[in-house]
Amino acid sequence: MAKLSLLGGAAVALPLERALGGPATLANRIATSALPLPFTVPFARPPAITPFRYDDTTDYYRVSMEPAMKEIIPGLQTMVWGYNGSVPGPTFRVTKGRRAVVRQVNNLPSRHPVLDYTPWTSVHLHGSASLPQYDGYASDISNPGQWKDYVYPNVQHARTLWYHDHGVHHTAQNVFMGLAGMYIMTDAVEQALPLPRGEYDVPLIVSDMMFNADGSLLFNLDEDSGFYGDVIAVNGRPWPLMKVQRRKYRFRILNASVSRSYRWSLSDGRPMTVVATDAGLMAAPRSVTSIRHAPAERYEVVIDFARYAPGTRITLRNSSPKNNVNFANVDKVMAFEVTGDPFDPANNQVPAVLEPDQPAMSLTAADSMRTRQFVFRRDGGEWVINNRTWEDVVRSNFTLALATTNKNDVETWELRNPSGGWHHPIHVHLVDFKILSRNGQPAQPWEQGAKDVVFLGENETIRLLIKFDGGFGKYMMHCHNLVHEDHDMMGQFVVLNGANVADDPFSVPARNLPETPL
Repeated sequence: MAKLSLLGGAAVALPLERALGGPATLANRIATSALPLPFTVPFARPPAITPFRYDDTTDYYRVSMEPAMKEIIPGLQTMVWGYNGSVPGPTFRVTKGRRAVVRQVNNLPSRHPVLDYTPWTSVHLHGSASLPQYDGYASDISNPGQWKDYVYPNVQHARTLWYHDHGVHHTAQNVFMGLAGMYIMTDAVEQALPLPRGEYDVPLIVSDMMFNADGSLLFNLDEDSGFYGDVIAVNGRPWPLMKVQRRKYRFRILNASVSRSYRWSLSDGRPMTVVATDAGLMAAPRSVTSIRHAPAERYEVVIDFARYAPGTRITLRNSSPKNNVNFANVDKVMAFEVTGDPFDPANNQVPAVLEPDQPAMSLTAADSMRTRQFVFRRDGGEWVINNRTWEDVVRSNFTLALATTNKNDVETWELRNPSGGWHHPIHVHLVDFKILSRNGQPAQPWEQGAKDVVFLGENETIRLLIKFDGGFGKYMMHCHNLVHEDHDMMGQFVVLNGANVADDPFSVPARNLPETPL
């Protein structure tokens, strides 16, 4: 029932569970009463990763994708797949101007023990202007028992990136199993600002999960429209409680959920200060009382706990956007408990000017050389872009493109979602973009920074301004509801280098174990 074909090293198979169809049974789902009460599990930060070695220009890392047993629900053991066995994966902290080489080794089992598919992988550093062969092109896969070195230039402005699996047709399952982590890049401009740093600069990787009664993960599809779990985890901990000091904290919030979108707010209704979006610092901070957050977006917010007395507990809440599937306690995310502990008062400010020279935000509508339209909709059970799917790209031997442009061209891309039944987080690889308008109106306050994912809501039209200045070759655009992506809402665009040459994403294929020296 499942076919396998290889074209230039590219997987085009439909996984078995996709061919069989239908949602998984919920009969064994763990009872709500067996889940931990919100805010009873202590908060934890993801582990950090350090280079395996380094030289004058480059830091070298080795990462193994491998199974591990973790206690996520207290008292139960859960099999996960993690980068270095960690869920979420270890956090990279890199500096602009220093290249990184990351060896990714696929040490996953030959078949998923329940869903019965081969877990090939393709690692995407989301937000990086990588060359196509290192970008996590969905069909550029590594099978179990293979490895690949990914090269990251780290030449963009400071930003919060993340890395996750992008393997064709089962990205959702691989990310659900745990293959996601944060990658933080800094630069001199950011380091000169008095924003919170060190222990006060905190990754928050939010995902929703679902479990069987024995603690094993339960992957249940809502008729191929998405996966929606009943447990909200932050850094792999269900509804954690974080103790904070009476000062400002900078939180890098990544929505790493397969499908779920969120709307954040604080339980007392007080504002948060947004200082950065997907592609780095905003020109100026924005004070908001809520933020709508789609899968794969990153927002950096500063919360000032000096305004609370010791012993105060503040909750980060989720008022769910429509067309999510909700359960008890998905309206809660985590809690902060304010202590009276002494703290370091340095870097405890939000300046009025952050990054006025972000290239994407300097573009104006007058810079645009042409306008293109892209329609995202459902057709015959498949999710399509301009009536095309990734299967169409594969059948064309990877020549079919939604757009072909030239390096350094500036374009307006108009994204349309004609449905009221679902929303789409749209991710454009390679580039940073500016949101020109949302339904003819300005971008939301929290969106007024450079982005690489945009929340395309129900019956919405969004205009983006893009300069293709990061690289050249074949790159992907897709919905980041990973179930939509797997079913088959992905396409590609081509950036030419001025000589009608496009870099080949299959030019550096994965290699079989054993490894050569790193």
